[in-house]
Amino acid sequence: MSATMANSSNAAPAMRKFSGSEAAVVDGINNGGGVHPSPHSHHAAAIDSSLHSGGGGRKSSLTVGASVASISSKPTPIFTRRMRFLIMDAPRQSNLHLYIRECRRNHVTDIVRVCEPTYLGSELTSAGIQLHEMAYEDGHSPPEPVLQRWLALVEERFLLGGGGGGNSNNKNGGKSDQKTIAVHCVAGLGRAPVLVAIALMEFEGMDAVEAVMMIRGQRRGAINEKQLRYLEGYKCRGR
Repeated sequence: MSATMANSSNAAPAMRKFSGSEAAVVDGINNGGGVHPSPHSHHAAAIDSSLHSGGGGRKSSLTVGASVASISSKPTPIFTRRMRFLIMDAPRQSNLHLYIRECRRNHVTDIVRVCEPTYLGSELTSAGIQLHEMAYEDGHSPPEPVLQRWLALVEERFLLGGGGGGNSNNKNGGKSDQKTIAVHCVAGLGRAPVLVAIALMEFEGMDAVEAVMMIRGQRRGAINEKQLRYLEGYKCRGR
């Protein structure tokens, strides 16, 4: 009842309905950037609630005038001797500058987006960060085209010494051997950590349990049982 009274007192105008990626972009850019999940992700509210209650790190915020832009879940670094990843939840247009600040702090050259868009990529380009679109459906394992592109990017950035992508015009001030790939889905608990786990298995020789434990040790709640079973059955390609 209290929620109904609050809605009535606010007298909020009725929202126009969108679908697909249009809904995600409109939700992220036109509606204030990320207090609520996009309408196509009906279960994201529960995930966001768990993050706010301590599942994904502390909040980061910046006050501008009367408004507050914040990062719901602090980005999580996953570093090995040869590779550096940053697992994030999805930025919104209104808080993208905070994520860019975190990316610069961690020497990010590339951002991989594996969910529907909630922000425009032009600010990333201006910051010297290359955006890669590798979206696939939530609750599913990554399809072969996504796996091929992901593994090729990881190999190029960390193992072949390539400076392409975001590094050639990188403005983060980091050294060339400190390149980091950031990857995000909606909450940074499923699709994004799965891709990082696959990279750890392919290039660091970890088995599924080792990779998942490493990620969960830094990002609580990452990778559910279904995703763990997928990773346990994943066949490395011997790259």
